[in-house]
Formats: sequence, structure tokens, C-alpha cells
Amino acid sequence: MIWLRRMRSDGDLERGSGSIEAAIVVPALGAFIVLLIFAGRVAVANQSLQSVAAEGARAASLERTGDTAARRAQDVVAATLANQGLRCTSTSTEVDAGGFAAPVGAPAWVTVTVACRLDLTDLMVPLPGDRTITAEVTSPIDQWRQR
Repeated sequence: MIWLRRMRSDGDLERGSGSIEAAIVVPALGAFIVLLIFAGRVAVANQSLQSVAAEGARAASLERTGDTAARRAQDVVAATLANQGLRCTSTSTEVDAGGFAAPVGAPAWVTVTVACRLDLTDLMVPLPGDRTITAEVTSPIDQWRQR
């Protein structure tokens, strides 16, 4: 009988502990899920931006002059960003077309750098509302083509 009373009194000590555990675990699990969504969105945007920069660099490397290469890269980057569906609050594109000044036969490159300020306000958590991600891609210019 004494043993049964001890079990009952020990069981009373455990009463409500599930609620306390849930109160600790549920918010931590929620925060972990939000961080996974945040990291996933940034990773997908980073890969998309890398693809946008690659498209712009490739288009620029096919042009004949540095000026037309810069314009073509800007146009391709803008079109590809629209097609990718990135939620950028602002973007900037820089084109280094100095390789077009190299003489025929010399190796040359064109570099496109794209920056995107990614909107993260819809996550509704105390994380930064936006994050700037950058991608830079270099594409070779055909060294035996007239420039």
C-alpha cells in the first residue's frame, strides 16, 4: 500500500510536465522551420541569380564591341530576371567589357555582376526584411574573332 501511495505521489509530480515541454519545444520547432524557409529562399534566389548572370555574360561574349556587349548583357539580365520570378526590390547590373579592347588572338573575357535585394518581408519574423545577394560570372570571348 505504501508503495502504491508513492507511485501516486510521484505521478503527481509529473502532472503538467507535458504542457511545459510543449511550451518549450513548439516555439523552438517553429523558429527552426522559419529558418529553413529563410535559408531555402535565399539559396534558390542565389542559384537563380547565378543563372541570370551567366545568361548575361554569355550574351555579352557573343557581341562584337564592348558597348553593344554591355547593352546586350543589361537587356538579357533584365529579361531573365523577369522570367525567373525573383522578388527583388532593386537590382543592379555591372558589365566589365574591357576584354573587347584586347587584340585578336589574345585571350579575353567579359564579366557580368548582378546584385539583387531580395524581399523577405512575407516571412513575418524578426529577420531582416531584405537581403542583398550578388552573382558574378565571367565568359570567354572568342580570341580569334575580329573585335
